[in-house]
Amino acid sequence: MRILRIVVALVMVAAAALLPGNPAAATSDRTDANCSNGYVGLTYDDGPNAGTTQSLLNALRAGGARATFFIWGQHAQQNPNLLRATQAAGMWIANHTMTHPHLTQIGEPAAFNEINGAQQVIRQITGLTPTLFRPPFGETNATVRNDEARLGLTEVLWTVDSRDWAGASTAQIVQAASTLRPGGIILMHEGFRTTIQALPQILSGLSSRGLCPGRIVFTPTNISGAGQIFHAIAVAP
Repeated sequence: MRILRIVVALVMVAAAALLPGNPAAATSDRTDANCSNGYVGLTYDDGPNAGTTQSLLNALRAGGARATFFIWGQHAQQNPNLLRATQAAGMWIANHTMTHPHLTQIGEPAAFNEINGAQQVIRQITGLTPTLFRPPFGETNATVRNDEARLGLTEVLWTVDSRDWAGASTAQIVQAASTLRPGGIILMHEGFRTTIQALPQILSGLSSRGLCPGRIVFTPTNISGAGQIFHAIAVAP
């Protein structure tokens, strides 16, 4: 009887791991995927968005993929449950300032407060302290990078711009993603239906090239993108 109870318990644990709300469910399909050529970073800015975030999370889970979400602090305050849903879906949560300003133009201490404010909001809602930061518009300089360093943040720009923000079609977003190379990072945004609709084709295209979505970490190597040199790369989850 004791052995039977143990077997039943193990089955229940395995079943729970596959529930939609479990972060493991977001990665189970990718665990055995062909990632022989490496990993890329799927990134989404400016959420959470009441009209689109849940659909994006559903699409990512359906594809067994994880992505990095660069959170706009005010949007998180307005939609805390969506930020918690993003966390519960197994996505990586990162900082994108409180109000999305031009950091290089607003001076100090305003720039630091923008970054630190988002850190505090995200921590209050999720219990997590972000380690990744993307400056709005990709605008950065030595002062902004000093602020990032004070907060223990790695600056993340991008190697491929989907241009969804400029009205790119679903087909154009898919085409942009097809240019990703191992370790590369693509800029996308939560608020566009075209971006969400592109995801299944993006994942299929990556898989056909032996690439998988991965997490973003610091690298000492100089990475060129968004007109800047930065130090972040996608690796295995």
